[in-house]
Amino acid sequence: MGTLTLGNYTCELPGDASGPRGKELPDYAFRVVNASNYKASGVRGSYLYTGDRVVMTGGKLKGLKFRRVSTGFLRQVDDAGKEMEMRCVLTSRAF
Repeated sequence: MGTLTLGNYTCELPGDASGPRGKELPDYAFRVVNASNYKASGVRGSYLYTGDRVVMTGGKLKGLKFRRVSTGFLRQVDDAGKEMEMRCVLTSRAF
């Protein structure tokens, strides 16, 4: 088991070459506040991080699943583990 880097994560869908880099999804933004807890829209929740998988186990984002691609970069996956379009990126660290 592990923990995510503390700070704010912005979630987005990829853009294209003719427009913005990505389409921000504010309803999915969250802040990791301590070892296994996050806040989204003011609601505290929990997550479980094992191997390269992150599962939101409580709170507003309960049920969302991610694969940790690198430090501060998560890609949403479906129940079968297939990558989906949404990505969440650490945009500011907490100190």
